Amino acid sequence: MRIPLNHFEQIVNKTIHKRGFFFFKNNFVIKPASLLKNLLSNGLMLLLFFVCLSFYSLEAQNTESESGDAYRVMFYNVENLFDPYDDSLKRDEEFTPDGERHWTNYKFYDKLNKIYKVIMAVGEWQPPAIVGLSELENRFVLEKLIWETPLKNFDYRIIHHESPDRRGIDVGLIYRASMFEPFHDEAIPVVFADDTSYKTRDILYVKGLVGGKQMVHIFVNHWPSRYGGYMATVIRRNEAAAILKQKTDSLLAVNPRSAIIIMGDFNDGPHDESFAKVLKAIMPESEIIPQNYYNLSLLKQDDWNFGTLKYRESWDIFDQVVVSGNLLMENADLMIKDKKACIFHADFLLEKDNTYLGFKPFRTFTGFKYNGGYSDHLPVYLDLIIKNK
Repeated sequence: MRIPLNHFEQIVNKTIHKRGFFFFKNNFVIKPASLLKNLLSNGLMLLLFFVCLSFYSLEAQNTESESGDAYRVMFYNVENLFDPYDDSLKRDEEFTPDGERHWTNYKFYDKLNKIYKVIMAVGEWQPPAIVGLSELENRFVLEKLIWETPLKNFDYRIIHHESPDRRGIDVGLIYRASMFEPFHDEAIPVVFADDTSYKTRDILYVKGLVGGKQMVHIFVNHWPSRYGGYMATVIRRNEAAAILKQKTDSLLAVNPRSAIIIMGDFNDGPHDESFAKVLKAIMPESEIIPQNYYNLSLLKQDDWNFGTLKYRESWDIFDQVVVSGNLLMENADLMIKDKKACIFHADFLLEKDNTYLGFKPFRTFTGFKYNGGYSDHLPVYLDLIIKNK
């Protein structure tokens, strides 16, 4: 197994933490400091690396042999991934060097590298097989992401359609060609009967084989925002949910065993109308019926009591994963590990909240002020398991 050199810190950190040798904080070993000093001075750090790698490899092999092959699926709202060039057909003037945000080539590439870091960190030892993304300006920014960062070493490919969104932002998907083979993709328009002039992001639908064995249906979403207030905008998200459900229901009508994964930034929480009443996505701990929808974000995450984004003092879970019951059935050939999705909340994605206390996402912009962070959202992910036969 070839591990890139920039995974060294992760490998050592995870292994020694599990083994109880010592631990890292903010990229520095804090106990015992003398041990690190000696290791660095006499070159034994390399030996420690291989010891840690051998421990991890043994554990990873045991996990795979017991449960099957794992394929990580991730979603991330990357907060305004714009290129610095003016597009006359879009409202992107603020994301140019002379615009209100003074968006330069340097800031653009810095953000690309930050997104790369997040994707690699979520993937741990293998970058995710499938990554859904939102708040993208165009295909060009995705090309830069997979070809001009170290992601180029993992054979990622792009699925993207231009959306009619007024700000010019889209959803997209990147995938590792060795792990996922798409057969069909399309942009599902989100059109509102009462106001056809209202433009928002399409829903991206991708159908393909995971691991060359199991067919999955993936929907990447970014529903209308709450700008203007919840009550004034709730109808928009309810209609988006209805359009999505019409498509997923049609798949289940043709094949009741369809494996469906719905992910995105929905600008609604798991208890809001769009999920509870329209999509009818219920608790995974309920009775599992193959054709029902289950919201994995309804499960409490033991090591994270907050959400995926924060507004003032309140955390919300707008970034969610919903699946069809087929993926939660016992002894299924394709299933979700532990029947859950996780919020990735690494320390480097958070910063202190001096106004409302606690922590908040380390975002790229605070208003129009450049903050130099990652995103105003935290990513979510799950693991698809193909059982060994």
